[in-house]
Amino acid sequence: MIACAHDTPPFMDPSPTREQHLLVVDDDVDILDLVRRYFGAQGFRVTGVADGAAMRAALAQGPVDLVLLDLGLPGEDGLDLTRHLRTHWGGPVIIVTGRGESVDRVVGLELGADDYVTKPFDLRELLARIRSVLRRSRGAGTAASADAPPAPDQGTVRFAGFRLDPAARELRTAAGEPVALTAGEYALLQVFLDRPNTVLSRDHLISRLHGRDAGPFDRAVDVQIGRLRRKLEADPARPSLIKSVRGAGYLFAAKPQRG
Repeated sequence: MIACAHDTPPFMDPSPTREQHLLVVDDDVDILDLVRRYFGAQGFRVTGVADGAAMRAALAQGPVDLVLLDLGLPGEDGLDLTRHLRTHWGGPVIIVTGRGESVDRVVGLELGADDYVTKPFDLRELLARIRSVLRRSRGAGTAASADAPPAPDQGTVRFAGFRLDPAARELRTAAGEPVALTAGEYALLQVFLDRPNTVLSRDHLISRLHGRDAGPFDRAVDVQIGRLRRKLEADPARPSLIKSVRGAGYLFAAKPQRG
């Protein structure tokens, strides 16, 4: 058990031709050093910074694949930085913090974080979480699952007035306006598009999104569905596209057209 106590460019998808780049935002120098050494040994490029200003500067210097973000930072709070990342940057974010209260967890997920890890953390678990989120950020959305269907082709998908281009990982409205999706939201949408008009249980969604890395993600799935509804539904309070089926799960009421 290894534990520790203590206007930017667009998101670039991880590429097999280069090291995956982690940006760690934490004002604890011991944690920065530990994470840099551990994940460097795992084949990642790791950049460590201590505050929001340095985070923005690092993002401006080149592609970053994932941000690990502490909440208790000097100056700007980590939740404010999460909001900034979701507005100005499209890559995946994992909050890593000593704040274990459920309200902080839910607020972080609501603001668009893809996962939430509390300190002290096991480095091997954090590695698994990072790999899971990076898989989803590449549009996998099909983590190991016994009943997962074959991955669909990568042609354009049209549904409910939206147009999804999986090759570009781009969703647009009927008017051509882009719809920004987090890695988790994109992966969830892919799962729904794979199984339209079918009731999918929460356990099924967790398995498809997280596979063997799944932990206590029930609340995270619910939060991601709420965020996706706000981006896709005309009236998120009365969803007609992503419907709740009491005691059973969720149903994606659309007829996707591919190609």
